[in-house]
Amino acid sequence: MPLYIWLTAILLFVALAFFAFAQAASARNGAQSAADAAALAAAMEARDELVEGLGGAIEAGEGDEWLDWLTGEMPSGEGGGATDALAAENDSHVTGSQQTEVGGYPGFWVEVTTNYTVGDSIIPGTESQHARAEATAVIKPRCDVAESADPEKAVEFVCGSDDEPIEIDPDEFGLEDLPDASTLFSVHLAD
Repeated sequence: MPLYIWLTAILLFVALAFFAFAQAASARNGAQSAADAAALAAAMEARDELVEGLGGAIEAGEGDEWLDWLTGEMPSGEGGGATDALAAENDSHVTGSQQTEVGGYPGFWVEVTTNYTVGDSIIPGTESQHARAEATAVIKPRCDVAESADPEKAVEFVCGSDDEPIEIDPDEFGLEDLPDASTLFSVHLAD
């Protein structure tokens, strides 16, 4: 009988310890989801700025410079509004964010901390521990423009492997001629 009580106590302790690790893993997953969402939101906001900058450069007749926008020149925005909003929707807050570069492409690094704690468990201190996670999202241009393209004349380029060619003529350009931002640039989490 004492052996049975002793084994039952050990099994109960092990079960509670596994439960504590499961709570911590759940909190960590929540933080990672918040970080991923915040980084993607910042990159998407910056992608929209790139398209606005491209349209503005074409309308202003900036010569060669408008083609540079198609290569994903680093946007000027910080993506802050979208980052904070998406973190808050995931019951977290941003503790760090900055523009970065991954493989030569612009990106955004974000770190978040959960507003909630791991919770009470048999492991002391978990009731005050918040989960943290970080993520980086990258903006990649999807368009191929021939090196011989003359930005003063109509330029035809292809974005993506299966897409129709897009033609932009600076002399007859209107903002409505630009395709959707997701056609020109892809946004994804860095590996």
